[in-house]
Amino acid sequence: MKAVMYGAGNIGRGFIGELFSLSGYSVSFIDVNKEIIGELNSRGEYIVEVLSNDSNEEITVKNVCGVDGMDAEAVAKTIAECDVMATAVGVNILPRIVGNIANGLKLRWKNGNRTPLNIIICENMIDADKFVAESVKNLLDDNEKKLFDELIGTVEASIGRMVPIQTPEMTKNDVLRVCVEPFCNLIVDKDGFKGEIPEITNMSAFAPFRLYIERKLFLHNMGHSLTAYLGNLKGYEYIWQAIEDTEIEVMAMRAMCESALALSIRYDVPFKDLYEHVEDLLFRFTNRKLGDTVFRVGRDLNRKLSPDDRIVGAIHSCLEAGVKPYALYAAYAAALKFDADDVSKMATEDVMTNISKLDKSSEEYNEILEFVSILENGGTVRDMIRLAKSKMDASK
Repeated sequence: MKAVMYGAGNIGRGFIGELFSLSGYSVSFIDVNKEIIGELNSRGEYIVEVLSNDSNEEITVKNVCGVDGMDAEAVAKTIAECDVMATAVGVNILPRIVGNIANGLKLRWKNGNRTPLNIIICENMIDADKFVAESVKNLLDDNEKKLFDELIGTVEASIGRMVPIQTPEMTKNDVLRVCVEPFCNLIVDKDGFKGEIPEITNMSAFAPFRLYIERKLFLHNMGHSLTAYLGNLKGYEYIWQAIEDTEIEVMAMRAMCESALALSIRYDVPFKDLYEHVEDLLFRFTNRKLGDTVFRVGRDLNRKLSPDDRIVGAIHSCLEAGVKPYALYAAYAAALKFDADDVSKMATEDVMTNISKLDKSSEEYNEILEFVSILENGGTVRDMIRLAKSKMDASK
């Protein structure tokens, strides 16, 4: 059995590629990093080290090889011959690989292969499955589009495993070695598959899937980034340092519970189950050995403050469900103080209206400004907690 892992980065090697290998597939990694591709072909295996506060475990991922992502012919041949495929290239790179995917499918069908192929889309992007399907189909003729609709599954995935920036201490001068957290469950959209669902270790398929995508984005990603933004306000370097600060933990818990309550209402699922997930996430954030930094988790504000992403998306989710997201308003205000890129140099009004697309006349716009005012006047995280609590008490 042959699997293609498009993207040999940290998630590709440290999560999906590992699961493919453990499931008995030979794994071809497609990437433009020639050093990584060369080492994969030279060795045929690599190490994944699982880090927790209590122990370390090394796993050897075997039966792997590399394909140069710039070699269009080799990429197409690899895709044409595979039994299952996944992408983990990042949202910004995803549009650049659809041409190679289309060429691989064309060759697949030209060679007479009419077996279904499922492509698991492992990107932090709502409706990534639809984006890939539409982008690839735009490059196909009418007959090929029919084959795509019949045979190709584009499957959304919720990528829950945390993989930090790999430090020299983690990699031990090995370009393939990757360190990860113990969590290793891959949740995918059951309705996205064509034909039989492949048996992949630790993969669970659910439908309807929208809940799991929003749970990942509006609980995990939001809580993680909020911890970074509050940690930045207090001068912490690492996520584990930030979440061990009681005030930050309280604010993160409040914001995540607001979002969880909204998801519970909107999808008619027990709040208890979502709350248990929140508690598990907060515990996972304490993993010291991951060495995950406040900078890494908080950077890229242009994406993370966009209308459908972790914080603003969670705010909209709450308002739709009738939940007052006061802690999330505080989260947004803290994000505005995160000095990581050009967004932090923009005026508050420009960020809110141009990046987050917030209406200046809306309730959320003006509520956020109250928390912004606290920080601009020398206030603290505790001051934001007090304001959020007083507003919540007043709304009861």
